[in-house]
Amino acid sequence: MTEPLFIQNLRKPSEGGDEAPMVDVLVHNGTVQDITPAGGKPPRGAETRDAQGRWILPGLWDNHVHFAQWVIQQQRLDLTSTSSAAECLALVRKALPHQQRGPLVGYGFRDGLWPDLPTAEALDDAAGTFPVVLISADLHCAWVNTAAQRYLEITADADGLIREEAWFAVLEKVQNPAELTSADYGFVARTAAQRGVVGVVEFETTDNIALWPRRVADGVDSLRVEVAVWPDRLHGAIQAGVKTGDPLDERGLITMGPLKVVVDGSLNTRTAWCWDPYPGVDPHHPHACGAETVPIHELEKLMRSARDAGLNAAIHAIGDRANTAVLDTFESLGMTGVIEHAQLLRHCDVPRFAELGLAASVQPEHAMDDRDVADAYWAGRTGRAFALRSLNEAGVPLHLGSDAPVAPLDPWCAMASAVHRSRGDREPWHPEQSIDLKAALGASARGRDSVRVGDPADLIVVERDPYRCTRDELRHMPVAATLLGGRFTWSDL
Repeated sequence: MTEPLFIQNLRKPSEGGDEAPMVDVLVHNGTVQDITPAGGKPPRGAETRDAQGRWILPGLWDNHVHFAQWVIQQQRLDLTSTSSAAECLALVRKALPHQQRGPLVGYGFRDGLWPDLPTAEALDDAAGTFPVVLISADLHCAWVNTAAQRYLEITADADGLIREEAWFAVLEKVQNPAELTSADYGFVARTAAQRGVVGVVEFETTDNIALWPRRVADGVDSLRVEVAVWPDRLHGAIQAGVKTGDPLDERGLITMGPLKVVVDGSLNTRTAWCWDPYPGVDPHHPHACGAETVPIHELEKLMRSARDAGLNAAIHAIGDRANTAVLDTFESLGMTGVIEHAQLLRHCDVPRFAELGLAASVQPEHAMDDRDVADAYWAGRTGRAFALRSLNEAGVPLHLGSDAPVAPLDPWCAMASAVHRSRGDREPWHPEQSIDLKAALGASARGRDSVRVGDPADLIVVERDPYRCTRDELRHMPVAATLLGGRFTWSDL
């Protein structure tokens, strides 16, 4: 039981843009108990806050994060501004004199359109015998020097890159989540709360089932977290008897999520599994159309095991051929769940999501980051890339997310890109695939686009009416307060 909270002088945004009358909102025992015209008397014993005409919205979720990697990113060499291999090497040379121990880890390069190519020899020349690991922005490959290959006990390709499964297998050697402190997690979780985030879906490749309840016990309690299990830990989850939706901690902040499987690669790494070959690649090359990283017959076995144990599935599929194969697998198993990313789709596959009861978990910021790469490598097909409106109009539930650290853990960025399909000073990219703000809000708030009596008291108070915001005002929306179950996790009221 908690004391009542009475927030006065709030406005509920209206998609029609009309000036909304002010209301008072009563929160008690984790739910919205009442919404009444402003000016009422607070209940006896209630804590009272005056919102002074600000707007109230449902709390926001980021439906795809790698939380530990987002925490760790704050401590890495930032490569996000680089546009060539030479620029990466220059940053490495500048950083090395300040590095006390190895390896030096950088994050954020996008080599899809570089004018020069990464090579192990060039990185050796820049770093010498000091191990250097440079991670791509899409997390699907790393550029490593010879010393780092010895450190990771792995052999890179001739260009110095480790890709896909080979890279995922050694990821924790350079970013073990167990080495981060609760204070590290707590700081980043509170930062997310300041942007209106009340929950995340965690896809970190570690023992999320054990680690997240411990973090809550250590005071990391400003977010709800749904945790995924990867194939290497699926047997353990089944043996433990946990099912999707089960609470994993005493406070109910951590719940069991889905099985996560990665079926193909990424666009920037040119490993997304497509029906058509990538330009400039020998069509007879075994991976001319990208890579099937988990064979579909293995995927079917994993999903069947999860289904029979009461676990849902969230399957990574970026290329159109990967999406077709994953849709086929869901259909063959009679199983519902989520397809993560769904970046390139055949027109005939779009309605199948709704027919099969599947949601599409999409990251609109990726469209802004990858529009030029998509134009180069998916030429003639980009009208069906990041096809948010097509999915929405087909009745497919959308879940917006960031894939942090690939994009910032900030739902306002995702919504701005989903609605406006542009960023910075660039023209909108395929604006015909934009969605309206109401749809974007619902996709960021578990289907809630407004606050109603009986709702969970996962709420935010913002400084602007989102329906009257410009693109950049929406992206940088000031958040005055965030409540989780009626408890403030951030407040400037």
